Amino acid sequence: MKRCLLFLACLILVGSSLFACAPDPPAFGILEGHVTIGPLAPVVREGQAEPTPAPEVYAGREIVVYERDGRTEFIRLKIDANGNYRTELPVGTYVIDINHLGLDMAEDLPQEIEITQQGSFRLDIAIDTGIR
Repeated sequence: MKRCLLFLACLILVGSSLFACAPDPPAFGILEGHVTIGPLAPVVREGQAEPTPAPEVYAGREIVVYERDGRTEFIRLKIDANGNYRTELPVGTYVIDINHLGLDMAEDLPQEIEITQQGSFRLDIAIDTGIR
């Protein structure tokens, strides 16, 4: 009987120490934003609104998320037909850029961001197509 109780106590001790050593599940936060693209035409007449980008204009562009070093690509994000993007990322520091299609540039990119646990980081991006 004592052996059985000793064995059971050992199992409980080993099991609890294994559980205590198990890593915590990774923590995540949200990266999201809205992308504007323009100009889309070389000349816009005075009083006329800038053309709205068609879904295929957004389809060719991507948000590129790099690891903290700014060189190692972590993920590419698609931009939806309305110019929005959203993803869940593990907590950490990232560098955000665009895929630079043609002459595309974004004035404030690349930009380093910090994703916090259950936090939301909003980064709106204005892509300049270079059309003049």
